[in-house]
Amino acid sequence: MRLIFAGTPEFAAAALKALIAAGHEIPLVLTQPDRPAGRGMKLKASPVKEVALAHGLTVAQPENLKTEAARQPIADAAAEVMVVAAYGLILPEAALVMPRLGCVNIHASLLPRWRGAAPIHRAIEAGDRETGITLMQMDKGLDTGAMLTRAALPILADDTTGSLHDKLAELGAREIAALLPRLETMVGEKQDDALVTYAKKITKDDARLDWSRPAEELDRRIRAFNPFPGGHALLGDEPIKIWRAHPVAEIGQPGGQPGGLPGTVLAADKEGLRVACGSGALDITEAQKPGGKRLDIAAFLAGTPIKPGDKLM
Repeated sequence: MRLIFAGTPEFAAAALKALIAAGHEIPLVLTQPDRPAGRGMKLKASPVKEVALAHGLTVAQPENLKTEAARQPIADAAAEVMVVAAYGLILPEAALVMPRLGCVNIHASLLPRWRGAAPIHRAIEAGDRETGITLMQMDKGLDTGAMLTRAALPILADDTTGSLHDKLAELGAREIAALLPRLETMVGEKQDDALVTYAKKITKDDARLDWSRPAEELDRRIRAFNPFPGGHALLGDEPIKIWRAHPVAEIGQPGGQPGGLPGTVLAADKEGLRVACGSGALDITEAQKPGGKRLDIAAFLAGTPIKPGDKLM
């Protein structure tokens, strides 16, 4: 097919690679403008732009698509369909109707569950047992269009947003490549509005750990916010990031001593760092100090004096 591709991060880059490999004609790639990144805050191209340029594709990077001038490259491309994956810009209705077959979105959830900005994070945080990819015919709503196909994927007990992102990116790439040859004859399925949930955008405040919550919930939050923004807590006045942990039912200290209030350190030695929660306890296995590296807990404790009875806030 002759198609336009619109996307920005690694999730979208995987789909673009699959469409290039499938032999589709791609006269235009839309991606967000280069952004400052790294310690030097130099402008950095998006992963989608890097893939597009490596394959000699034409790239446009409008700040938005609100004006006719900004949408002109879409009209000039004369594409049959636009494939959209984590583009990050709102497509106005005037852009949605330009391709003959409209716009197809690759969404990282099983719609109508987890419409919105952070479906992978929120699925892990909520304790969902599965997620997946939905290919959706876009309309002017937020992830409200008719579903063309869905593909499910289990969420494993050790999945983080990082690991699940990579699996879903690969699944989405396969699904869109398989769908396009059938697109013209497909009829979408309306979403059930009674089943809608929303995946609101992630903030750093979301990742602050509340030790009064059950250990199982904190484990999910740590995995949901790995790699961004990272689950965090305060040790005294110093913030620490907690990257990996697992819940345990027994909250007592070694030797049969009773447990403490939520946030109390129960054990801190070469065996690990155990912290009391609202119910159960969390065994922390990977952590990081400001400006430091992510370390396994034995290496972390070697450079950070923590003892039983200390409190994490």
